[in-house]
Amino acid sequence: MKRSAKIAVLAGVLLLAGCRELPRYFASEETLARAGGRELRLRDVRDAIPQGLDSEDSTAYMKMYVDRWIRKQLKLEEAEVLFSTSADDIDRMVEEYRQALLIRKLEQYYVDRSIDTVFTDEEITAYYNAHKGDFRLDRPIVRGRIVRLGLHYRQASKLKALMGSKTAAQQQDFRDLCAKNDFTVNDFSEQWVDFPEFLSYLPTLRNQNYDALLATTSVQEMRDSHAQYYFQIDAVRREGEPIPLERLRPNIRRILFNQRQGEVIRRHEEELYEQAVEKGDVRLYDREEPSGRDPRNEQSEK
Repeated sequence: MKRSAKIAVLAGVLLLAGCRELPRYFASEETLARAGGRELRLRDVRDAIPQGLDSEDSTAYMKMYVDRWIRKQLKLEEAEVLFSTSADDIDRMVEEYRQALLIRKLEQYYVDRSIDTVFTDEEITAYYNAHKGDFRLDRPIVRGRIVRLGLHYRQASKLKALMGSKTAAQQQDFRDLCAKNDFTVNDFSEQWVDFPEFLSYLPTLRNQNYDALLATTSVQEMRDSHAQYYFQIDAVRREGEPIPLERLRPNIRRILFNQRQGEVIRRHEEELYEQAVEKGDVRLYDREEPSGRDPRNEQSEK
């Protein structure tokens, strides 16, 4: 029987078997392919076939699986021949990787079990104040507002005056007037945004420098062919100045978490080491001591 026909038959057997136990000769002994000095048996393929496939799809999947398996074995066989002299190095790298995975899994186990992920505002602020010099802006950031209104709005001057007012009542009048006329307001007065992002809401040119706009907190104006814009920059932090704490809270939480994680791992290492020493599972041998006795133990016995 040709290989493709054989695979189709076996796929049908798997499909019909469903969740039932296959006969032993199908489940363990049936060989689908040989390559690279290895054999692929039906039992190896059975668990790899996704549930819910019909007969045609099962056959196609098995053909693909067998074909990939053969190609993999042939490549492995060639690699083993070509790099036989590097076998020890490969085994060493594999072992080092295995050990690294185990240690990482162990460390994560103790971190998940022991670490406290809650950080108070006081802890975050204290870290920020102690490391403020490490956090510098690479571009200006601003706080402010932008309102977009029609070119021929009759109360434009009143709106501009209300926007620049310092009283709470007139600021409320400004918000009410914007809401009544359905003006678009981009309010960044409570959050820092990059200056280029702020400018993106205005009719600005890509290659033009607008740093002069940062020099005043008064209401300024721009317009294009469709609308006019009033905007006010309330606060500025320039390039090279410390990044505001509000923008760094997530980063500082990650830093503090990594510090706690490192402390948990180091503490566990120390506990593990001390316990092993107490049990006598750890010994350090001085090369000058041919007897193999631990000099520290001898000093403690005196």
